[in-house]
Amino acid sequence: MKITAKRIFTAFTLTGAVITVYQVLSKPQPVAEPLAVETARASAVSFDQKLQELSAPRTRDRVPLEVHFTSDEVSAEVSQSLAPPAPPAPSSKPGSSEPTTPDSVVGPGNAKVQSYQVKLDGDVARGQFLTEIAGKDVYVTLAGHLGSQDGYVTFDPTEFKVGDFSIPVSLVNSALQKRLAEEREQLRLPEGVASLRIENSELVITQK
Repeated sequence: MKITAKRIFTAFTLTGAVITVYQVLSKPQPVAEPLAVETARASAVSFDQKLQELSAPRTRDRVPLEVHFTSDEVSAEVSQSLAPPAPPAPSSKPGSSEPTTPDSVVGPGNAKVQSYQVKLDGDVARGQFLTEIAGKDVYVTLAGHLGSQDGYVTFDPTEFKVGDFSIPVSLVNSALQKRLAEEREQLRLPEGVASLRIENSELVITQK
């Protein structure tokens, strides 16, 4: 049977689609080793203590304070602050035997995100999390330059991956910046903070 160029092209297209789907659903290499429970707890406490230093009043003749946070401290704080609330205890009333599910905890329109990991590398912040897309668990990896401008946090992406599949930053940056603009007030720097940046694999926050 004669094999036409169209059939060859179709075969290549289908093969590529299968590989792409596999890459999207594959679990990528973690951006950081998971923190032990005790380490995560201690790192979160350390983050809060350092943050309190920034709230101390500053006199005019005093040099603005710079506080440095490690990857572990940032990762622990992110996981703690973004963790979903504990599900309510199931009711013992008759007729209420329906079990509590993740869908009953997370409101409509909210993405179910879990397994947060953060790694600071040089001047780049790299994050990875697990979310649900079209009913499938998918890992998303995002990296970029974290900074501040005019009193707001900024983020310029350098890498975007879904599973093991790399997506050109140029294809997602516009949508990402639009989303950040929509959440602009959520990105306002706290009172007393002048700026922040990633430097030497640490988050550096400068007092106002």
